[in-house]
Amino acid sequence: MYPTIFRIGWFELSSFGVMVGLGLLVAAWLTARAFEDDGLSGEAAWRALTWCIVGGLLGSKLWFVAEQMARYPGSTALDHLLSRAGLTWYGGLLGGAIAAYLGLRANGIAALRGFNAAAPGMALGHAIGRLGCLLVGDDYGRATDVPWAIAVPQGTPPTEIPVHPTMVYETLWLLPAALWLWNRRTRSPFLIGEYLILAGAGRFWIELLRTNPSVLGPLSNAQVFAAALVLIGAASWLYLWRGERLKSRSPKSGAG
Repeated sequence: MYPTIFRIGWFELSSFGVMVGLGLLVAAWLTARAFEDDGLSGEAAWRALTWCIVGGLLGSKLWFVAEQMARYPGSTALDHLLSRAGLTWYGGLLGGAIAAYLGLRANGIAALRGFNAAAPGMALGHAIGRLGCLLVGDDYGRATDVPWAIAVPQGTPPTEIPVHPTMVYETLWLLPAALWLWNRRTRSPFLIGEYLILAGAGRFWIELLRTNPSVLGPLSNAQVFAAALVLIGAASWLYLWRGERLKSRSPKSGAG
């Protein structure tokens, strides 16, 4: 593990922070390209994505803090705010979506059009950010004896027992998902819905290999959220697909 790239006095450059930053930049670059392909302003994409980045980071950290304080009643919010870990995917997705909606509206871009254009970049940026979890030893899975298992002696929390590198699994899931979404961007009736289905399904499966506590029957917090994303994405996709089919079958206006 390489949790710290360098330290100067009180300042510490975390490998996790570097990978998250790189993921955000790559996501923004790819989204700007998708915006331009769709006839939108690439510059407007960067402005809207600034909102998304701020909202995503804030939402992911606040969700983590709330989750950890509920799990460890004796801890304080400051303890978790200052932790190098703690950018939860579902909190970041929720906070980023709200902020992105506001940013798109502020820049005069229809929300649905903007979210669809951003879908491939979201998957690719998420895949890169997960490599930061690997570098700091965060979000690993349960103990295992598979040949590719890793130990995380400097992880959060540390363990010498070989475990599933679930952060790598998620990256390997999201990279082809990003390629799929990029190739589907001109054909899908609801591309962001396809992202929700792919990201949610991958996360639900990966959670089976982790040790997070159950909150609803056998399901963890992340699995409940992931299942909700799959259902929302699938239902919305089918609704919009059906609308397009009905529209294409309707008589053209003015036809006699």
